[in-house]
Amino acid sequence: MHKLDPHYVFELGLLLVMLAAGITAVAKKFRQPYPIALVIVGAVIGTFDIPGLESLKLFITKGEIFNFVVITLFLPALLGEAALKLPYPHLKNNKEPIAALAFGGTLISFLIIGFSIHYLFDFPIPASFVFAALMSATDPVSVLSIFKSLGVKKRLAIVVEGESLFNDGLAVVLFNISAFYLLSYIDAGWAGLGNGIWEFIKVISLGLMVGGGLGYAFSILTKFYDDYPLEIMFSVILFYGSFLLAESLHASGVIAVVTAAIIFGNFGARIGMSPTTKLNISNFWDVAALLANSLVFLMVGLEITRINLMDKWGLIVGAIVLVLIARTIAVYSSLAFIKSFPTKWKHIINWGGLKGSLSIALVLSLPHDFEGREDILILAFSVVLFSLVVQGLSIKPLIGKLGIKQKSEAMIEYEELLAQLHRYETAIQEIHRIKQKLFITEHVSTELIETYEKRIDMVKAQLTHIFETNPEFKEDQLSTLQKHVLYAEHEAIDKLLREDIISNEVAEKEHEDVTDSIVKIGEKH
Repeated sequence: MHKLDPHYVFELGLLLVMLAAGITAVAKKFRQPYPIALVIVGAVIGTFDIPGLESLKLFITKGEIFNFVVITLFLPALLGEAALKLPYPHLKNNKEPIAALAFGGTLISFLIIGFSIHYLFDFPIPASFVFAALMSATDPVSVLSIFKSLGVKKRLAIVVEGESLFNDGLAVVLFNISAFYLLSYIDAGWAGLGNGIWEFIKVISLGLMVGGGLGYAFSILTKFYDDYPLEIMFSVILFYGSFLLAESLHASGVIAVVTAAIIFGNFGARIGMSPTTKLNISNFWDVAALLANSLVFLMVGLEITRINLMDKWGLIVGAIVLVLIARTIAVYSSLAFIKSFPTKWKHIINWGGLKGSLSIALVLSLPHDFEGREDILILAFSVVLFSLVVQGLSIKPLIGKLGIKQKSEAMIEYEELLAQLHRYETAIQEIHRIKQKLFITEHVSTELIETYEKRIDMVKAQLTHIFETNPEFKEDQLSTLQKHVLYAEHEAIDKLLREDIISNEVAEKEHEDVTDSIVKIGEKH
């Protein structure tokens, strides 16, 4: 049979890659978010009979194929790539909004949707909370591609990406508990509640330990090699190994791979990777992530057309409205106590909480005899389609309407010069390092250093000119510096409190003063 023929499977896979690459190339050429273009084209291909593509549609729309490709093949790569490039200082500086959204917001959304679906639409309890878990996961790829094209503030992108990385792991844990254990926990009463909480903590904690242990081990391993093809192989083994090992131990594979990748990309890169290795690992995962995302979103479009929506419109509209309301309550309530977070950013995070391939892959993994499976399929596919197309296409106009600051041409030029300055200074440091290691002669090293020093002088002259013609840059830099200083003051107060040098009352007062100062700076900009 064709489906068992590896040659035939390869041909279909190559055809899928060609389609995805073509659509992605056109979308990027016209500066449009490629995930949305892929979903729309995939839906068109799935809806109409196009000669030559029928076999592809039949193959891809098999639930087990989609589920395997998304969860086992692509999810570790996508999570690993995103977490690998997420600087730990950025996570640390934005830990409050990320934690509030990823944990507080996800749980709030999960509970609101679960109870509402059960009481309003009379769904069985497990089906209600399975759907709630599916709708609590966010997919930031489309939104982040729009952010990049518009030059939106980096901090906003970090919060959106950080929320998605961690809430995906939480959503998968909630999905598994709801689908397979919830009824037994309910039947057991208070003991069942305790078991559920313990299972939740155990799955996440074990995922953190697996990811942390493997991430640290592979980071140490990089110290013994300066061979980027081999270290790229290490990263592949780390991402897939941590995911599969955690899953085999009934832990969270998502949490494991995110933890491992953050450690490898920060600690491992610092102690064991040369600049060449860092660059090549980054380039490798750029290609892998683009390929994976392109294929996944095209497959989502193809998969969505399998569902018959004709007699469920009332249920679908109700579910979409409910998910939007739950997301709104979750975002604004979870961020309510973070004073330094701009209100306009909350609007973007709320509307930009798109649903994606993970939700569809999870719902397809449900057993065929699961009560309410077909209704969950219909609702999940409908909300994902609405989310990607309607919310995805309207996020860009919303950013413009809110007047969220975008980068001017002068700012882009300034950042380019800053990047060049950092490049040249790093190059000089690398020359000194290699000179010691490889015994480069003084004449050769001095000549190259002088070349870089001339470039640095030219860049500094251009920066001086930009500051003279754009005095607002000085104000922006001053506000950035003030914020970092205030964050340091906040940490200093924490340290005094931990060492029992000051009381809780004094610490609270000082924290409030620092927070008010940060808010005032944010209001000015």
